Amino acid sequence: MALFRIETVEDAETGRFGIAIYYPADADEPFVTTAPRYKSAAAAETDTLATIAALANNPAPEETGR
Repeated sequence: MALFRIETVEDAETGRFGIAIYYPADADEPFVTTAPRYKSAAAAETDTLATIAALANNPAPEETGR
């Protein structure tokens, strides 16, 4: 079962695309959105996946317990 949903959103004024992230996946309103800065839906999706992958592969350092 999906925990969140990512959709591309086209801005009618500029023709550019942004991302809407829904959490939980079946939410009616997005949890977070981006500005419409991408030239295509594919570019928006690719950048979003790359960002998630980069953050997942670069976890915060563990606390030393001081």
